[in-house]
Amino acid sequence: MTTTKIKGISACPGVVSGKVFIFAQPEIKINNKNIVESQIEQENQLFDTGRTQAKEQLENIKRITLKNIGVAEAEIFDGHIEILLDESMEEEVKTLIKDELFSADKATQIVADQYIEMFSSMEDTYMRERAADMKDIFRRLVSNILGIHIPQLSEIDEPSIVIAFDLTPSDTAQMDKEKVLGFVTAEGGATSHVAIMSRTLVIPAIVGAREILDNVQNGQDIILDGSEGDIIINPNVEDKKFYDNKLNEYKKEVQRLAGLKNLPAITKDGVTIDLCANVGTDIDALPALEQGAKGVGLYRSEFLYMDRSNWPSEEEQTNAYANVVRAFDKDLVIIRTLDIGGDKSLDYFTFPHELNPFLGWRALRVCLDKVDIFKTQLRSILQASAHGKVGIMYPMVISLEEVQRANELLEECKKELLAEGIDFDPKIQRGVMIETPSAAMIANELADLVDFFSYGTNDLTQYTLAVDRGNPHIVKLYDSFHPSVLRLMAQATAAANAKNVWVGVCGELGGHPLATLFLIGIGVKELSMSAISIPKIKEIIRATTMTEAKEIAQKVLSLGTGAEIQKFLEESLEKVLNK
Repeated sequence: MTTTKIKGISACPGVVSGKVFIFAQPEIKINNKNIVESQIEQENQLFDTGRTQAKEQLENIKRITLKNIGVAEAEIFDGHIEILLDESMEEEVKTLIKDELFSADKATQIVADQYIEMFSSMEDTYMRERAADMKDIFRRLVSNILGIHIPQLSEIDEPSIVIAFDLTPSDTAQMDKEKVLGFVTAEGGATSHVAIMSRTLVIPAIVGAREILDNVQNGQDIILDGSEGDIIINPNVEDKKFYDNKLNEYKKEVQRLAGLKNLPAITKDGVTIDLCANVGTDIDALPALEQGAKGVGLYRSEFLYMDRSNWPSEEEQTNAYANVVRAFDKDLVIIRTLDIGGDKSLDYFTFPHELNPFLGWRALRVCLDKVDIFKTQLRSILQASAHGKVGIMYPMVISLEEVQRANELLEECKKELLAEGIDFDPKIQRGVMIETPSAAMIANELADLVDFFSYGTNDLTQYTLAVDRGNPHIVKLYDSFHPSVLRLMAQATAAANAKNVWVGVCGELGGHPLATLFLIGIGVKELSMSAISIPKIKEIIRATTMTEAKEIAQKVLSLGTGAEIQKFLEESLEKVLNK
């Protein structure tokens, strides 16, 4: 077989080889031709068999969800199975097969449409939101009746490399890390959410490989070099030998850096920088601790809201947050309030159609409009603060009024909990994500309202440069080292430090080795990143002095292009590490 090599964008480093698993949703075509009476029993059997297969698939998904996410999320699939086995539904389908001589798939789809319409028109919000469950359950059932295979990441039963056009954050969250060796997507950029999730889960990954789906088939041999963005389909003997050697070198480097785990992230002249982890669920806490994380700089709470069919309760949220807080003992855990919208949707919540969703109704804007949902989360975060050090961070801020209103609601929640006799930390830290140019420009005023800032450098770059960070067609324009981005950060950091507000970075720049010397040089005190990046960043910090870092930062701020800045930082980093 011919060897094919394709180039993509590196998302998470590492070399893996395995079999191709193509993840794509098939098209469903209903059979509209009527059956004859002699086929009734055969169609009934098709329905029964399809339902049994769907039940087995849901039980498997439940098992994987229990392992990867948690009990509450896994129990959702018990409800799906119960609907699937409903006797009234079965009777309606078989009546249509018998009386109307419909095929099993058509009869099931008609009943499905009735159920979906009934739930969609209910006044009760909770019941109305169950329509999304119905669509998912019946799509699975009809597909099985028609003998159409439905690929599910949770169904992968042997170690594989997943190939997809794109993956949602919830798709990625359901991956069984023992079975998914790595993945490649045709869409996405280095800072797209699927790329970020790959680093959080420490799964080698390549994104933006636009030609990949035209060149692979299920079961083919494939090598993925996540460090370089290289994909080799049907590798020959020489390719296999080359990448085996590369994998061994990679493992040696990981082992060398692992020796730094228990050493502090302190410069040669005695300045300590807090190196923290970005996490999406409580399961991510363990790999972060194994890499030496001293806290959580970004807990992406939105993942608690995904992969389910209803809003998480106050108790569920409190337990999830408290699990991470207890895991990090006395270290600070910063919980970002719900950041949905943009490319992060919920099955049970309808977002309006928007021409520019990343500029639309998302994150804190949704929370301030949906006060009940927001206050439930604030109460949960407050209760988690009874178990350790917690910070609350508001995303997508553009004005003082938004932060003032969020703080007012936080104070309301404190009063409620106090009246109910529920413990919490009354001095819980409050922070703002600086991820819009407007927030950076009013940093001096925002500093009067909060205890800390944390840069979301992915969105800050996107909004400053007006470049979609997930669009592979303009990936060359997306540059977090652009002087406009770095100068905004330097100005906002100076404004914050002047008012004793500490500053961190939780975007991808926080874990980028080239950015480390600049960031600590402008006064950043905390860097939060994917766990896999922590050892390398610690090595850089321990090799430099604050005097050197400040000089490097000043030089960077005098340069006029991103290319000049990256070249200078590459030379500076090499000098620091090779002294």
